[in-house]
Amino acid sequence: MITIKTKEDIQILREGGKRHAEILQILKKMVKPGVTAREIDDEAYRLIIEGGDTPAFLNYKPSGAKRPFPASLCISINDEVVHGIPNEKEKVLKEGDIISIDLGLVHKGLITDSAITVAVGDILPELAKLLEATENALTAGIKAAKGGKKVGDIGVSIERIGIAGGYGIVEELAGHGVGYKVHEDPFIPNFGKAGSGEVLKPGMVIAIEPMFNLGSKYIILDKEDGYTYRTKDGKASAHFEHTILITKGGAEVLTGV
Repeated sequence: MITIKTKEDIQILREGGKRHAEILQILKKMVKPGVTAREIDDEAYRLIIEGGDTPAFLNYKPSGAKRPFPASLCISINDEVVHGIPNEKEKVLKEGDIISIDLGLVHKGLITDSAITVAVGDILPELAKLLEATENALTAGIKAAKGGKKVGDIGVSIERIGIAGGYGIVEELAGHGVGYKVHEDPFIPNFGKAGSGEVLKPGMVIAIEPMFNLGSKYIILDKEDGYTYRTKDGKASAHFEHTILITKGGAEVLTGV
């Protein structure tokens, strides 16, 4: 069921979104060769708890999962698309890597969701272009998210940028409603047809999250950890995400800096 947030909810989500953005910026500055994913996750947990909030992903068990998620962050490196686990195996960042940091935050009972992909030192030009295109796709999706428009208008705006860059656009994973739960309706694909899908109504809070692959669109689930999605061809993937509020005009980015 699609939910409409109250004025009180929205104020809490604004507060939480501001904290969320601040934490992600601190974590972004930690990204350097030699740093481990576990260290970034530990710092995220410390910052969240210090602020009086709760990690939304820690111990979250999505439908179909065999166990709860064991970390505060999803950290996905290179060919890992999303949901990488940072604290079970040692993951040391290397020069030339790209790393997606995906954070869910619970502030006064309401949830925001946001992700960035960051270069580790100097990266190949093709990777820099992948990051730029994926972030631009997020911006395009947000611009399309206006009251009265439809979910398909978001998807097609993202898809156009992916196609123009020749990237694989992940189809199985998508954006979603958020706020009362980590994942709510509607499902928001990163492709689509203009004017199709659910109507975007003022008061809806959604997470838009394009995922572009350097190679094909196909992904596989890591059967060993049960969470990490990787590109099937082993090529790099980028992921950016914001939680936004639908208004009568343009969308309000709740997790913006």
